[in-house]
Formats: sequence, structure tokens, C-alpha cells
Amino acid sequence: MGATTIGALVGAAIDKMSGDDDSSVDGAIKGAIVVNVLKVVVPIAITYAVGWAVLRGAGELKAQLFETEDAA
Repeated sequence: MGATTIGALVGAAIDKMSGDDDSSVDGAIKGAIVVNVLKVVVPIAITYAVGWAVLRGAGELKAQLFETEDAA
């Protein structure tokens, strides 16, 4: 099963549990959309976090090697 299908099934199940209406189709659509958005956003967030950590570590390493202190 693809991630979109699983997201649709989870969305439909959550919508069905709320008991607002008889149809769980709108929950399935929302679940599929959320999964597709997360497929884009999560890798970008992880890449940003790793890049930030590397740059921060490189700055700390430079400060230790050259024994300089930040002016801030």
C-alpha cells in the first residue's frame, strides 16, 4: 500500500469516529492531502536541520581551532 492510500484510510477512520456525518469520503480526501504534503515537508525539514547542525558544528570547530570568541 502506498502512503497516500494509508493516509486516506487513516483520515477516513478518524472522520468516521467523529460521527459528524455518514460519509467518510471527506476525511479520506483530507488524509490523502496531508500525507502528500508531509512527503514534501518532512524531507525539507530534516535537510534544513542537518544543514543547520553541520554549519553550527563547523563554526564551533573553527572557534576551537583558532581560539576565537564570537563578538556577540
